[in-house]
Amino acid sequence: MSSWQEEFRDSFRNTHDLANFLETDLPTLSFQSFIPKTFAKRIKELGPHSSLWKQFVPNDFEVRSEGLYDPIGDTAHAKEGQIIHRYKNRALFLPTTVCPITCRYCFRKNELNERDELFASDFEKTKKYIQDHPEIEEIIFSGGDPLILSDKKLDFYMDEFSALKIKHIRFHSRTPVILPSRIDDGFEKLIQKYDSRFETITLVIHLNHTEEIDNRFNLACQRLKKLPLQLLSQSVLLKGINDDSTKLKELFKALHGLGIRPYYLHHPDMVKGGMHFWLSLEKGRKIYGKLRDSLPGWMLPNYIIDVPGGHGKTPAFNPESLSFSGFLLNRFGNKISVSKDFLVDN
Repeated sequence: MSSWQEEFRDSFRNTHDLANFLETDLPTLSFQSFIPKTFAKRIKELGPHSSLWKQFVPNDFEVRSEGLYDPIGDTAHAKEGQIIHRYKNRALFLPTTVCPITCRYCFRKNELNERDELFASDFEKTKKYIQDHPEIEEIIFSGGDPLILSDKKLDFYMDEFSALKIKHIRFHSRTPVILPSRIDDGFEKLIQKYDSRFETITLVIHLNHTEEIDNRFNLACQRLKKLPLQLLSQSVLLKGINDDSTKLKELFKALHGLGIRPYYLHHPDMVKGGMHFWLSLEKGRKIYGKLRDSLPGWMLPNYIIDVPGGHGKTPAFNPESLSFSGFLLNRFGNKISVSKDFLVDN
């Protein structure tokens, strides 16, 4: 077993053990809790007011009933096997429900917690669907977190997708931040093996705050930069975590210094159990507007929102509109199945 897998095994898997380690009282929730001990040490060092604590430690607010089970409409576009086909030329592939850590704001929080049938494993049906849809050029590994899969399993999937003439492979992952040891010799060999078999291989790393960047992550990025990978980042705008243009500017500058291009800034999804992280679109627009004034365009991520109901990503910043809530409602009308009151601060 490799060092990253040993590190992954040595994790807190329930709230009781985590509370004892953090020396605090934590709520007992129906939502699962999972934190590698190496990362839990960082959380404890930074304390309960840190972005790490707020993102990953269970919170009483999670028992609130507001929000949606499936806020971005995954089930509306789920296909046989492990595919979500929302956009014509690309499809999400969900090979695992496992993550290196439990993010308390996760948009698939309910589906992952209940092992929703969205993740039903039948790779033969996955292959059949792709064969029947030759317009698909890119496979996006999601989940769960695809880099929690072994190199052997990733090798199998990439070999199969190569045989299906897929042009582009993209991984979305938090693992390089939570378990930097995952970027090891085996992973390097895997990426190098498939360099000539796909037009591009992209790794989109998920992190939301500069507190997530440490020496181990820096070393992992140094290894990643030497590989034939396109390195991008995605972040979620979260109330009480990074809903501040200065914090975000520091994050995107730090990512650029590590050779990672800021790609997406997501407006938070209205997920049940995570609405305490939500902020209005109007506030988000103001924050992003300040970022536009303080960062060069090539360091500025795309600010987007997944419109509830499965309507996909749309730009969340429209400087020509007097009100973004008006822009969104005019574009999607009654397709939005949540209260209009959520669009602006009350």
